[in-house]
Amino acid sequence: MSDTLASLRHTISGAGELKSVVRSMKALAASSIGQYEKSVLALADYDRTVELALAVCLRNRETAALEAGRPSAGAPVVTAVVFGSDQGLVGQFNDVLADSVAKSLDPYSSEKRVWAVGDRIHSRLEDAGFQPEGLFAVPTSVSAVARLVGQLIVVTQPHHEKHEDSQLYLFHNRPTSGAAYEPVSERLLPLDTRWALRLARLPWPTRNLPELIGGRAQTLRALVGEYLFVSLFKACALSLAAENASRLAAMQRAEKNIDELVGDLNQRFRRLRQTTIDEELFDVLSGYESLSKPKSR
Repeated sequence: MSDTLASLRHTISGAGELKSVVRSMKALAASSIGQYEKSVLALADYDRTVELALAVCLRNRETAALEAGRPSAGAPVVTAVVFGSDQGLVGQFNDVLADSVAKSLDPYSSEKRVWAVGDRIHSRLEDAGFQPEGLFAVPTSVSAVARLVGQLIVVTQPHHEKHEDSQLYLFHNRPTSGAAYEPVSERLLPLDTRWALRLARLPWPTRNLPELIGGRAQTLRALVGEYLFVSLFKACALSLAAENASRLAAMQRAEKNIDELVGDLNQRFRRLRQTTIDEELFDVLSGYESLSKPKSR
């Protein structure tokens, strides 16, 4: 009995240590969510500035429609950047995203070129029938996001300069209410007429009329590059926030399971200890009664 009590006491102690680890991971995940969401909010002002600058370049409706490009008559080459996860404890994070990519790109009969951010999503995309062009490591901090975005622009920009009618899509998970997430997609290129007209109609925030300095085409090209940078940065940051939200949900479930396990172990320990005490008392009473009986001559 004593060995069983000792093993239960050891198991309860181990469960308590595991709960401490889970709590630390919960705190880290919650902190990371706030870090990436704040980076997206901080980028909002810069995003607004870029949009206003583009609005100045696209004020003329006819010119905006011409420079934004028109859909190609042929089948365009489809390029996709998929932001996944490299770490575990995220549930179906990569599986859900891979299914979304497959459903979204399945209607296209043209060439598909996919870049994967994360080794796990790379494997899921291969299982779905894609052959990713390249693999990038998932950033582990906000400062590393900008470096990744720069690498993505370097590998995708030459492809779009070669194929002007190619389409660029972003796929990632974004956090929703609570610790949930959902897969989303966004088309960045080509810049269609509706996109250009929306920007051209943006009201200027002050009474001072803006003026372009330098060549219009060169300025527009630079601003479009900044637009791509902002879009890729936001997608990556939201994906990382969703990944940590998924991990937070997993840790919450683990903590609940540990609490239930510890409660059950404590009950078993108390019952076993009570049984042991009863047996010892019974042995004491039996011995006392044996000693109290008069000895026969």
